[in-house]
Amino acid sequence: MEQTEPTGRCDFLDVLEESAHFKRPVQVELRSGESFQAQVLDVVTESGEDFVLFPDRERIPVTQIVRCRSTFDHDPHSYDEKL
Repeated sequence: MEQTEPTGRCDFLDVLEESAHFKRPVQVELRSGESFQAQVLDVVTESGEDFVLFPDRERIPVTQIVRCRSTFDHDPHSYDEKL
């Protein structure tokens, strides 16, 4: 099941924090055009700006992310049962 891509800062934060919590990779596209897949280590806020920590990368400001989606396909039946 293809999930829609988040469109706002809060949507990005939800996907990124889920990746860190459940240790699942996300697909990320940056404003620079760079695209990669990685698991989020943490999401931190410093001086009012949110940053994402990925392994083998410098921290990335959330404002530099243009697209972000989970690479994990939820089974809607088993997922809904847990809610």
